[in-house]
Amino acid sequence: MKRVNRLDILAGNQGMAVIETKNVTYAYPNATKPSIIDVSIKIEKGEFTLITGPSGCGKTTLCRCFNGLIPHFYQGELAGGITVAGLNVVKHEIFELARHVGLVFQNPENQLFALSVEKDVAFGLENLGISREEMRRRVDEAMKLTGIYELRERAPHELSGGQQQRVAIASVLAMQPEVVILDEPTSFLDPLSAKKIFEVIYELNKKLDITVVLVEHRLDLTARYTSHIIIMDEGKIVQDGDPRETLRSEEARLVGIGIPKSTRLYQILTKEKIRLGDTVPLSSEEMAALVKEALART
Repeated sequence: MKRVNRLDILAGNQGMAVIETKNVTYAYPNATKPSIIDVSIKIEKGEFTLITGPSGCGKTTLCRCFNGLIPHFYQGELAGGITVAGLNVVKHEIFELARHVGLVFQNPENQLFALSVEKDVAFGLENLGISREEMRRRVDEAMKLTGIYELRERAPHELSGGQQQRVAIASVLAMQPEVVILDEPTSFLDPLSAKKIFEVIYELNKKLDITVVLVEHRLDLTARYTSHIIIMDEGKIVQDGDPRETLRSEEARLVGIGIPKSTRLYQILTKEKIRLGDTVPLSSEEMAALVKEALART
């Protein structure tokens, strides 16, 4: 499959990538083959990057490389270079990387364990030895940003799935990382609850200039928020670039990911010689606007 070489495009960018991998290959202990193969990517500061692909293609494994779980927790065999926030992942321990990279798990119950929401949000800061005054400020700010300040005295197990995921996100934000990684954070939520979580993440990306790396397969819900998409298949990067151009490609369709319905409809209508303009829609709202404009021209 043809690969859109985004690395060439970024080569002239003066800003340093916040995440960069060079020819990374990794195999878990006792595995018969590598989970990721020859992966070279760059993620720039402030980007909202979506990593997608079929189940088992290596998405989660790649994210474990970003926060040091690979190679410091999962042993295995790692080759290639990984740099995050200017740190060599192989040479720096997980606790050092945790100051720069925050991970939100797929299931928030795996991340929450304290007796109240605010204690959960403060847990990471306590481990860093942050002063009480600074801790109070960060915890309150993170809870307000994620809309859970009024829940601060509630026990996490009493909350809904969407509320729990907001607590998990707040606990990461309180650490003030440069990068937030979310591994299918809404897989246990209904579409409406998931949409609200993605809107929170998008607002945080824009307001705080936090680099977001989202692993997700529900592209109808997420594509509209992204500025950069990476598509994986069988451990390799098969597409890497602008979401609108990448998702309209035949290569993306052949991988078998869930191309947004609005994008597929655009492709179908374009083949039927219906003029809808050059901007590929990523959401139903964008598609509706294109159709409205097309009808106005007739």
